[in-house]
Amino acid sequence: MGYVEQGGGGCAVIGYGSWATAIVKTLTTNGRHVAWHVLNDTVLDSLRREGRNARYLPYVNIDRQMISPSKDIDEVVAQAETVVLATPSAFLKEVLSPLTLPLAGKTVVSAVKGIIPGNYLTVAEYMHDRYSVPFDRLGVMTGPSHAEEVGIGRLSYLTVACADSRRAESIGEMIANDYIRCSFTDDVLGVEYAAILKNVYAIAVGMAVGMGYGDNFLAVLIANCAREMTRFLDRRLPCAGRNTSTAAYLGDLLVTCYSPLSRNRRLGNLIGRGCSVKSALNEMTMIAEGYYAAECVRHAGVAEQEQMPVADMVYEVLYRGRSARESMAALTMKLI
Repeated sequence: MGYVEQGGGGCAVIGYGSWATAIVKTLTTNGRHVAWHVLNDTVLDSLRREGRNARYLPYVNIDRQMISPSKDIDEVVAQAETVVLATPSAFLKEVLSPLTLPLAGKTVVSAVKGIIPGNYLTVAEYMHDRYSVPFDRLGVMTGPSHAEEVGIGRLSYLTVACADSRRAESIGEMIANDYIRCSFTDDVLGVEYAAILKNVYAIAVGMAVGMGYGDNFLAVLIANCAREMTRFLDRRLPCAGRNTSTAAYLGDLLVTCYSPLSRNRRLGNLIGRGCSVKSALNEMTMIAEGYYAAECVRHAGVAEQEQMPVADMVYEVLYRGRSARESMAALTMKLI
């Protein structure tokens, strides 16, 4: 029996958006009681009264007897041996700032597919540096997993990454069931960066769709994105045995690029149709992690002298005010 199971420790989920709600639904379906950190009063009230999140995935019913929602992060963390982070990366520092309890002795699982803005750190790196959580106690939950589908029990394949294989398997035991299949890897930073990159690439694909490019071009664009991702990972984060054709890498890239549920693709689509970056961001009802990731990837690429034409194009449009249509036209000359 793995680490998560020892002592009968509980689970905590930090965050109250769509993905957090889908994770809580999965954990409670699996018989796990969840201490749930919820900062929104409307959501908190609807969870306590009705067993549903009034703002995100309101059609998903959650057993009220299996959750303890609270605005007090210390109260939530105190109840758990395993803490799942499921809040947008842009807000993670702010959400965690009131925490006074130590995390170093707990298993901390990131379900955040994003970068810590301004720090140029993945969530695992940030939790290690800021909260002294050992890398063998840090897990990452990733893979093609739209919250809307997980929340209603559609078959999904998740990958759990952890330097400690037994801990990875124990995390997997928490979430695996009839509709969640789990695989495991020790490539923690690799899967984190893959998730960061795929959000940037989905913005590029959304831009192309918004401009009216066809399926033939989109296939070439995504193939180039996959190559660019693999090249970046292999040079920056070499890992023996990594296979970027698997679900945590290529699978997540594909679903984020082609699915209408993808918020990053939607952001790109709005820009491709002529919206300014500012107005497109304002129209988004949920966070598009790729916006913040684009700046981080640019920083990393420049530092490593990487050639990343697709990611660079997205950055130039989002942060330098370059014309999306002209930038896409220029990119078409660089693809193979």
